[in-house]
Amino acid sequence: MFSCEAWLRLIQQHVGTRACVPRPCKRLMRCYDCSSFSSFDASCRREMRSNAHTHVSQRTMGDNGRKSLMESANSERPSFGASRTRRYLGYTIVLGSLCSTVLWAVYELGKPEQDQFGRSIEDELSSLPVLQQYLQRMWNSLHYYQKMLEEPLTTKLLPDVLCPPYIQPPYTLVLEMRDILVHPDWTYQTGWRFKKRPGVDHFLRQCSKHFEIIVYTAEQGMTAFPILDALDPNGYIRYRLVRGATQLLDGQHIKNLNHLNRNLRRVIVIDWDRRAVPLHPDNTFAITRWVGNDDDVQLFDLAAFLELIAEHKMDDVREVLHYYRQFEDPIEQFKKNQRKLLELKQEKPDSEGLKIKCC
Repeated sequence: MFSCEAWLRLIQQHVGTRACVPRPCKRLMRCYDCSSFSSFDASCRREMRSNAHTHVSQRTMGDNGRKSLMESANSERPSFGASRTRRYLGYTIVLGSLCSTVLWAVYELGKPEQDQFGRSIEDELSSLPVLQQYLQRMWNSLHYYQKMLEEPLTTKLLPDVLCPPYIQPPYTLVLEMRDILVHPDWTYQTGWRFKKRPGVDHFLRQCSKHFEIIVYTAEQGMTAFPILDALDPNGYIRYRLVRGATQLLDGQHIKNLNHLNRNLRRVIVIDWDRRAVPLHPDNTFAITRWVGNDDDVQLFDLAAFLELIAEHKMDDVREVLHYYRQFEDPIEQFKKNQRKLLELKQEKPDSEGLKIKCC
């Protein structure tokens, strides 16, 4: 007979053997032949190899990803340095431009005034060191310009009327520049330029005999002054008033004749826009706007109309201008009136001749 220790040893060996050997699954138990079991075993091996291959490929992809990240990081280092260099270069350019502008302003605003021969005029700052002279003059110039901007518009745009023995024309003629004397024109070849209206020279020459000619426009001075210099080489235009002399009303630059320092009974404004002088409509003679056509003759007719007013020595021109305000084209109406007057003059001698014959 076996002893208890032998039985226990046998049981332990039996349990250990069952624990070491894997239990067959139900699918294997349903296999009735060895061929089915071998095919199932081959498929399991293939699945295990594919899983191992997938794991290896994933590890390879992970290594490649880490390598690409390291390469991109290494490639970004010089680009970061290049961007920083460009930033420093931009700062240098801006700082250099600012310093150049300041130096130019110090030189232009701080240099002494010069006479007609180009020699410097001494002032109270001439005895100071050169740098202090320029800085002090620049400061005085900036203070002067600031004062000009802060002060309101002067109530006298023109100087006082000349007294004898100087000659003061009896009438004042205020002209708009754009689309009255010149017209802006643009082409691909020349870009923007201003076209001179036909008859400008004749018009200015004739009107300067009886009128004080003034150009009053809402254009900027930097635009108007060079055009007027080329347009009027003989100096028929006595004064030039630009946008700084206009008054802003409801978002539009208007011409306030109260600031002209002239008698409004003898002021005539030539403009194509009736809204340009809303405070003094009876002083406005609105002609047709010129659009750049070469067959225009309005300035010749306008010169004849103004010369007729001056010859009659009218005390208040607003009466005649008020009459022509009702017409869309006052120049054309003036020509019709002149033709009627000429016909009446021609009929009058004929009637007098008939009376003489009858007598």
